[in-house]
Amino acid sequence: MASEDIEIVSDGNGVAVLGERSAVDKFVESVGLISKELPLERVSKAAGLSATAMQAGSGIAQTSGRWIKLSEDSARIFNAKNLMAGSENGLARAVVMKDGKISNLLEIVTSPTAMLSNPAVLAGVGGIIAQYAMQQSMDEITDYLKVIDEKIDDILRAQNDAVLADLDGVGMLIDDAMVVRDQVGHIGETTWSKVNSNAKTIATTQSYALRALAGLAEKLEDKTKMGELAKITREIESKATQWLAVLARCFQLEDGMSVLELDRVLNGSPDELENHRIALQIARERRIAHITKVTEQLLERIAVVAGLANSKVLLHPKSSSEVVKATNAVSNDLVEFQSRLGIESAYGALESKKWLKAVSEVRDKVTDAGADGLSAIKQFGDETKNRALDKAEDVATSFAENIKKSRSGESAKDSPEAIEK
Repeated sequence: MASEDIEIVSDGNGVAVLGERSAVDKFVESVGLISKELPLERVSKAAGLSATAMQAGSGIAQTSGRWIKLSEDSARIFNAKNLMAGSENGLARAVVMKDGKISNLLEIVTSPTAMLSNPAVLAGVGGIIAQYAMQQSMDEITDYLKVIDEKIDDILRAQNDAVLADLDGVGMLIDDAMVVRDQVGHIGETTWSKVNSNAKTIATTQSYALRALAGLAEKLEDKTKMGELAKITREIESKATQWLAVLARCFQLEDGMSVLELDRVLNGSPDELENHRIALQIARERRIAHITKVTEQLLERIAVVAGLANSKVLLHPKSSSEVVKATNAVSNDLVEFQSRLGIESAYGALESKKWLKAVSEVRDKVTDAGADGLSAIKQFGDETKNRALDKAEDVATSFAENIKKSRSGESAKDSPEAIEK
């Protein structure tokens, strides 16, 4: 590989840019993306090669490396979809040529260049970029938790369950271990012994939080009375964010454990690093899938309830508005939580239909279509999720006919207070 060329290694979550420092710096500057320095000296240790051997062999000793998170912008620049298409074991390689210019920038390679000809070196790079991706996720969750940190404290104090109480202690141990790792450069036996038994506590707490969120969704099943729904949705609004905070902290600590675990394997059993990295990635994807399923189920129930509330705005303007307000707050919290974990949601916000606007729409419907029914729901995510519409049609049509008969009646009959009664 020419001195002007740089090599790209990606695991689908991040990209390692490798090459001579001047070439790497030039490329990173040209694409305008935020990057972090890669500690490639750790790769040398993992490969079991001396500095002299590394210099004579793959050249990693003279190589500079930067890590870039794969985002919408960076994925477009790196043509990530094509880059990953022919990858093996989740790692893809490419070479940037033409003096670092980004036009036609990637030449997909199916065999390692000299820099990554040593399998242990490639595995080491893969392990490090996996750690960087998880640390980036941990940082983003930290920002999320800062906003709702008080709610985490509240729920931990309010619960008698020892598992929830233990989570705070586990978090302190892992946070301390991450500090030691940053200062020393690796995790020693003493530090590892303090944290390696905490995985069960984290998993148990995560399961507890997921069951709690599933329970909130169950509370909404088969509920149609606006007064009852207003009470339940207020309760869900107060509890959902708290459990999401606990769930986010669990996910963050699991990523922290994985970072420390990869460190131990990198230093102790480098020949197992690649398989270990892949196994941790699979486990992480399974956790995300489980979290996605539970949060989407809650969002789906909220969509149905919010649609039902908006369809009954004429009969129950006050309680309907309260339901939509509470469900919208919960849906916003859920979507924000999902985005922090890299989960894409099809759901958005539901606008509460104003009472006078609904009355006007009913009158227009009666005049123009002979009272064929009222559709009072503004789209909330996928239309198939608004099954409550059918239940509201009969009530809305009947009410529309009454309005038609009394169009010239007293204006007081059209007031929210009169209808609510």
